[in-house]
Amino acid sequence: MSRSKIRVLVAEEVRDFLPQVEVPDDVKIVWLHASQPVPEGDYKGLLPLLSRRIDAELLDRLPDVKVVANYAVGYDNIDLDAAGARGIVVSNTPDVLTEATADLTWALILATCRRLPEAEEVARHGRWNWQPTLLLGMEMNGRCLGLLGAGRIGQAVGRRAIPFGLDVVYWDQRPQPRFEAEAGARRIEKLTDLLAASDIVSIHLQLSPETARLIGRAELAQMKDGAVLINTARGGMVDEDALCDFLESGKLRAAGLDVYEGEPEIRECLKRTPNAVILPHIGSATEDARRRMFELAWSNLMRGIRGEPLLTPV
Repeated sequence: MSRSKIRVLVAEEVRDFLPQVEVPDDVKIVWLHASQPVPEGDYKGLLPLLSRRIDAELLDRLPDVKVVANYAVGYDNIDLDAAGARGIVVSNTPDVLTEATADLTWALILATCRRLPEAEEVARHGRWNWQPTLLLGMEMNGRCLGLLGAGRIGQAVGRRAIPFGLDVVYWDQRPQPRFEAEAGARRIEKLTDLLAASDIVSIHLQLSPETARLIGRAELAQMKDGAVLINTARGGMVDEDALCDFLESGKLRAAGLDVYEGEPEIRECLKRTPNAVILPHIGSATEDARRRMFELAWSNLMRGIRGEPLLTPV
């Protein structure tokens, strides 16, 4: 009598990466498109995208699930308390997307400070009438880059600031002496002091109850006149209505955003504001990073269904 296979639910959107991994003979993949609801059944594991909410109600429909291997470094889409109460282990994909996200952060820094989308629009549509004040931007050298969070990605962004001649300061719960030595970075203990000192503020924190709406109207008011805000972490940390007001008033020079509070929906005020550079959450969108994310998530999924320790548990 043949032994029944272990069934796992895997996001359909990562199917192209499957040839990069080995699928054991006793495992059966059931593909799940983002538009489909999670079916009930005897599935042992789940590999979802960040866009799928994994809550108590969903987990109740999957009583046999042992592991949720999130295809993302973030995991705010998962109710960790609900998973823990059911004995379900959870993993994410840190490290493998650090460099890609740091690169994209710097793309936004340069695009905002040098007004690249506006310049591209002028060049593309033949409105190039050169004059000394056309599309003036901000130089990097001698300016101050303030990092909210000095984890893997924050540090990678800070190291990239060295050849641009930027001073680097950071706000983090823990001192990072190695990072300070590598990048000449300086830790600032108060958020308000970092905001007041920085010409560019870049967010690199996990979204949590403590960091939700961390940058609100009061915090934006404490930033330098003409400062730039960059967010490649999570949209829920910024009050976007307040941000629009500060961009439209000119208090802030620009904002570069890859994440949004209600994504994939983006506020209309951000779409119409020329000094907001907006991207569709592509921080990890390189061939190498997305492949490595899948390989890590798959390894965690295979370990979890067999009760083995996860490589990157949350």
